[in-house]
Amino acid sequence: MSDEPKTLDAAPARPSSALRDPIPAPQAGRGARWTLGFVTAGLVLAALNLRPAITSLGALLEEVSATLHMSGTVAGVLTSVPPLCFAVFGITAPRLARRFGPAAVVCAGMAAILAGLLLRPLATGTAGFLAASALALMGIAVSNILMPVIVKRYFPDRIGSMTGLYSMALALGTSLAAALTVPMTDALGGDWRLGLGVWAVLAVLAVLPWLPLVKDRTGTARTEKGAPAAPAPAPAEASATASRPMYRSRTAWALACFFGLQATGAYITMGWMPQIFRDSGVPASTAGVLLAVTMVMGVPLAFVIPRLATRMRQQGPIVVALGTCGLVGYTGLLLAPSGGAWVWAVLLGISNCSFPLALTMIGMRSRTGAGVVRLSAFAQSVGYLISIPGPLLVGVLYQHSGGWGVPIALMGGLMVPQMIVGVLAGRDRTVEDET
Repeated sequence: MSDEPKTLDAAPARPSSALRDPIPAPQAGRGARWTLGFVTAGLVLAALNLRPAITSLGALLEEVSATLHMSGTVAGVLTSVPPLCFAVFGITAPRLARRFGPAAVVCAGMAAILAGLLLRPLATGTAGFLAASALALMGIAVSNILMPVIVKRYFPDRIGSMTGLYSMALALGTSLAAALTVPMTDALGGDWRLGLGVWAVLAVLAVLPWLPLVKDRTGTARTEKGAPAAPAPAPAEASATASRPMYRSRTAWALACFFGLQATGAYITMGWMPQIFRDSGVPASTAGVLLAVTMVMGVPLAFVIPRLATRMRQQGPIVVALGTCGLVGYTGLLLAPSGGAWVWAVLLGISNCSFPLALTMIGMRSRTGAGVVRLSAFAQSVGYLISIPGPLLVGVLYQHSGGWGVPIALMGGLMVPQMIVGVLAGRDRTVEDET
């Protein structure tokens, strides 16, 4: 930007390791083409695996709860495990990425997802089921944090389009798990253990493209035309970025709150929406398809919204439009859950596209790769901490109120503060401007 300190011009050509960007700067190399091919395939396959462990469980939550003797409150705890794991394990992602490289950490994350999905069907009690789920969610957590980082470093001139591709694949994986879990379970004899475990096959595929990238500590950034990307940030700027505390940035806090509130709605939807429809008289298979409709809305929109967001100076209008769809959807879910089920599913699916918007804003709100790493960890970890009480509170309210009126009213009410903080996070500024 035009207001960069003039002292950067005098930065030494070969900085000491203490001043380097915490994750080494991208370098153009002879293997750029195949590297970017593996990264692209890895992004898509990783994104496909970041939600089936959650949405497949939502479709079979009633059967799992009955087999493992879970109360409504315990089931609420189970739906709160994903954001808890994302917050706890996600905060370790920057340190792991600095030590081993982002690609190696994502590869390990995919392996953890695979292990968790294989072990979860073997659980005979709630504790074992939670532990296996936590293992898979640990892999999802670190991968969640590093996806914007990898996009920023390998595709610095295509943040919008690559974030859109990754978000589209994530939405596709989410919707496939929601729609196919119940039919596959029925086809496999009605055993929920097989219905959940079959998603490990997709996880195996996600590990493969990251294996050749494990030793790639720097990344290979290229422009759209194949020319080397812009130079890495000067050492003084990288060092300053690494020392700036994110908690001093109002934009970082606004982004964290926006991320947390949209995650609250998303995990409540993924964990409880099928049960809401089932309690209103909708068959289990149809309820799973309705959740899939909600999730599949993100497939086209997750590609369009990031591209649109990167072309706008402020993303507030998109935030308000998505929030309005959520308000209307929750109102309909409250007044006529079965009568207008398909309409509410579509509207809530549009509202859930706040997630790719949040990822895009993370990449836009910092000038450097190091800044994006730290902002991504801060916004997502704090955001997931904010989202933890939501699914649990819905379970408690559902159990003690005897219906869905109060929980749905809570879901709709949270859309208002989400829009407010989203508008603040979408202002045209970077965290470096504020710290």
